Amino acid sequence: MAEKRMFAKSIVLSDAFLDMPMSARCLYFTLSMLADDDGFVGAPKSIMRQCGASQDDLLILIGKRFVLTFDSGVIVIKHWRINNYLRQDRYSETTYQEEKATLTLDAKGAYTELGIPGGIPGGIPSIDKSREDKVSIEKTSKENKNNCTEPPKAPSVLAIPLVDGSDFEIFQDDIEEWRDAFPNVDICQQLKAIKLWCKDNPTRRKTRKGVRRFITGWLDKEQNRGGA
Repeated sequence: MAEKRMFAKSIVLSDAFLDMPMSARCLYFTLSMLADDDGFVGAPKSIMRQCGASQDDLLILIGKRFVLTFDSGVIVIKHWRINNYLRQDRYSETTYQEEKATLTLDAKGAYTELGIPGGIPGGIPSIDKSREDKVSIEKTSKENKNNCTEPPKAPSVLAIPLVDGSDFEIFQDDIEEWRDAFPNVDICQQLKAIKLWCKDNPTRRKTRKGVRRFITGWLDKEQNRGGA
């Protein structure tokens, strides 16, 4: 694994990044330094404890889409391939192949979720190689822009844990309804953040009767903040 990590000024000097608290920004830098050569971090909570970050700091990074999450607990730095260019002889592919297979690259070269798993080509591309692949990447990104991580044919898209130990299932129709109501919010990513919050705060989970109001309130607050 390469010893050096880089950061693009277009990312770390952007308004979206600088608007975050200092603690969240420090967590982003620490996660990026300890990520593997594909930008994946297998134990983010352990790193949070080491650098003194809180769960709120991670939720901010998730909500702002500076990191993407997986049900396995693994996370990935969304703009990893914009930040880093590694020579092929210094590159070691990630061990998190299942998670990597659910991602594609958008037109700018950042990771984004793929509705139907397709995968990422091996290696960190050079700038010239990125330019060669731009047309096919842009086409794939547009086709999957509004898809959630899970395949669309699945009976439910995501499940939120409730206070009684059961799950509240969310379907594609629910997501479309929230997209219409909160157009500036990345609904899928915010639902992941809600799920993570409920998993980490079992005593503060909601009832089946109150969970939809909780979700709507969360999305309304994010909409008022300007969305993702």
